[in-house]
Amino acid sequence: MREPIHTDDAPNAVGAYSQAVATSDRVYTAGQIPATPDGTVLDDAPIDEQAAQAIDNLAAVLAAAGTGLDALLDVTIYLADIEDFEAVDAVYADRIGDRPPARSAVGVEDLPKGVGIEIEGVAQR
Repeated sequence: MREPIHTDDAPNAVGAYSQAVATSDRVYTAGQIPATPDGTVLDDAPIDEQAAQAIDNLAAVLAAAGTGLDALLDVTIYLADIEDFEAVDAVYADRIGDRPPARSAVGVEDLPKGVGIEIEGVAQR
């Protein structure tokens, strides 16, 4: 069974996709950017603030699916500037805790809405 997930505690999807899709035992999130639940994009904020907001959005989507950051199995972080890796990693490590999931960090040329980071994940449900 495939269940679309939606929460008002994270920004609405801005296209033909769901914030996440859940199965009986997994949650697959869409990429979460640093935008507030009301849609304010933090594209000019320092990268650590952008990372914190993107992780907050990821947590909100996971919570709506009945799980959380502690259940993440795999995370992909897309960075508009790979030089931001250390600053993002510091925020990520603080939020994720001492049992981190598998993770990839990828430098990309552009991200939606001109932000510096986008994060997606797969969690156990």
